Amino acid sequence: MLDLGISKIALIGAVALIVIGPEKLPRVARTVGTLLGKAQRYVADVKAEVNRSMDLEELKKMKDTVESAARDVEQSVQTSASDFEKDWAEVTSSASAESSPWTPPPPEYKHPGKHWRLKRGAVPQWYKARSGVRTKALSGAARVARYRPKPLN
Repeated sequence: MLDLGISKIALIGAVALIVIGPEKLPRVARTVGTLLGKAQRYVADVKAEVNRSMDLEELKKMKDTVESAARDVEQSVQTSASDFEKDWAEVTSSASAESSPWTPPPPEYKHPGKHWRLKRGAVPQWYKARSGVRTKALSGAARVARYRPKPLN
């Protein structure tokens, strides 16, 4: 683009000082700086818009490819489903043609076992009894009666 060195910028500043004058030069420099900033923002906005439109086009292409792949999968599933339905109709029609009403036997009854509602622990009862582990819950009244001190008569 423009190749501006320090010498060229100094030359432009000297010409501007002579042409514009020292009183108006700061205001003109501020205005030029503001205009350059607006121009840079406008160029950045245009670049961003172009990038967004390019990304949008890429996304549209990707969307089209995904939709076409989904349509192909759907068609293949429908064809395989229709083939399955035809095969199933053939099998069921041949089974009804033989007229053998085979039904599986009911499952045999299995007794759940003794005390099937009780939770079975991993520690055996004889070990709990020997070590003094409580296996039954006591009510409050039963606990008081059990641990009440004996009379000293």
